[in-house]
Amino acid sequence: MLPLEGVRVLETATLFAGPLAATYLGDFGADVTKLEHPTKPDGARGHGASKDGIGLWWKTIGRNKRAATLDLSQEDGREIMLRLVKNADVLVENFRPGTLERWGLAPELLHGANPGLVIARVTAFGQFGPYAKRPGFGSLAEAMSGFAAVTGEPDGPPTLPPFGLADGIAALATAFAVMVALRDRDRTGRGQVVDMAIIEPILMMLGGQISAFDQLGQVQERLGNRSANNAPRNVYRSKDGTWLAVSTSSQSIAERVVKLVGRDDLTAQPWFATGRGRAEHTDELDAAVGGWIAGRTSDEVLAEFENAQAAVAPVYDVRGIMADPQYEALGTIADVPDPDFGTLRMQNALFRLSGTPGEIRWTGRAHGADTAAVLTELGLSDAEIAQLRHRRVV
Repeated sequence: MLPLEGVRVLETATLFAGPLAATYLGDFGADVTKLEHPTKPDGARGHGASKDGIGLWWKTIGRNKRAATLDLSQEDGREIMLRLVKNADVLVENFRPGTLERWGLAPELLHGANPGLVIARVTAFGQFGPYAKRPGFGSLAEAMSGFAAVTGEPDGPPTLPPFGLADGIAALATAFAVMVALRDRDRTGRGQVVDMAIIEPILMMLGGQISAFDQLGQVQERLGNRSANNAPRNVYRSKDGTWLAVSTSSQSIAERVVKLVGRDDLTAQPWFATGRGRAEHTDELDAAVGGWIAGRTSDEVLAEFENAQAAVAPVYDVRGIMADPQYEALGTIADVPDPDFGTLRMQNALFRLSGTPGEIRWTGRAHGADTAAVLTELGLSDAEIAQLRHRRVV
């Protein structure tokens, strides 16, 4: 039995942060029903690469979910939603603040139908404040959090990531928040509202920048691949053209690296005793490590670093990921049966539980594929469902 079996989740979110949070819950057994607009499906269906007109990212983010359609802005859609909510444990939504309220689906009305419902509201800026009504995406969070300001080369512009970083972090935070709220519901019988602003979780990932500014007036600068907290820490190119990442976050690893590259003398320097001190001598350390790596093939570098118990890794693109024996050993990449492609490879559940591991039971389904089944479970007849289709409620 999967650990979240029996937890019923309704997802009315689009694109990434909200839907991905529901994906994580579904991977561990939650019964997730994704509700999309009848004529305007989730934009994630067409995001990224596609084959035969079918989005491949959708197959992952839509996995383990039933796909149904419902127009919440229509009165019949509202009534169906209230009936669905009565049997649900969690609702994940990411409409702009005030939208559910305008449709007659405010949290207090949803809790009137089901006092134990956990309502996760995922927006760019949160449910209140001067920016709450603004449209927003993860890219704005990456900009406002300070991430872009510290990313990139010192003489280059602030740099945004080429993927949904802030959305992904917010999705993990939302899934965690839902589990915390469910735990409280188990004790009290009462559900509550989770207000998740995408601008906040990524801010936490950037470390103690707020405290450093508060106490020291310190503003972190762009350092490229270097670090203000330790050195050597960079990417270096091997003799055969492979980029390798080296990190020395602990003192013992830093000592092993400089000894390996023939600069054991550096350990006697007073500044070498702390990460901050080493970071102030980055040029000297980069020259020593980079010069040593440049004279050897990547296989030689990896073997000698492993021998010395020092930290190194190749810089992969997806080809390296697919071929790496560590990912293979962990089962990171799963082969999943798929009705369109036969078998589809995708990332597995994010972590391994020793007793009740997660499972990909099916890939992302077609728009509205399960609408009839979901409505039938509510007790609607074929004729009633046909009428709803005719009125474009579903």
